[in-house]
Amino acid sequence: MKTRKEALKYGLSLPDTYQDAPFRDPNWQLIRYRGNRKAFLWTYERDGYINLNVKVDPDKAFFWRKIHKSVIPGYHQNKEHWNTIILDGSIPDEDIRLMIAESYDLISDSPAKRIYEAVKQIPYGHVATYSQVAEIAGDKKMARAVGNALHRNPDPDNIPCYRVVNAKGELAGEFAFGGPGAQAKLLEAEGITAVDGRVDLSIYQWKN
Repeated sequence: MKTRKEALKYGLSLPDTYQDAPFRDPNWQLIRYRGNRKAFLWTYERDGYINLNVKVDPDKAFFWRKIHKSVIPGYHQNKEHWNTIILDGSIPDEDIRLMIAESYDLISDSPAKRIYEAVKQIPYGHVATYSQVAEIAGDKKMARAVGNALHRNPDPDNIPCYRVVNAKGELAGEFAFGGPGAQAKLLEAEGITAVDGRVDLSIYQWKN
């Protein structure tokens, strides 16, 4: 990702967003979350490169700066809560999209954010179903959204998505959680037995 157009397109692909140019300067193009009109993606050209300002959890700000030289403290913004991404071609597109999505989740009261917070509540040694997580997240009708969110988990070390199974106790497909059998191994490490790709909900389901 090297162009403003690509960055704006991705920002606008997130739910309930719109583009804005509030400074009477075409160099500054923002993407805002419609729910509260807050900007989560600032784009502008500086020193020959397109720059993106994104909001960041203070605990992760230095993580991104450490692994990518072209991620620096936020230009003209709070250096603790914002990073600047320089689109010089050195940062993988996947990481750029993840940083933009993280900014969106911090700015908005997004379903994904609520889903991840719900998943964090599942106790060690237990599982929850998609619909159970959806209900805890505030909308029992968004079970499908739970599945989508889990497969783009931004923080696997702290969001135990492997503890989520379907209504029959069945584990996710082989593509999830690191490859074939990975989810079963993670659950087994917590004392949860999976037989033929299924856990016994009468034993292991979280009684929230």
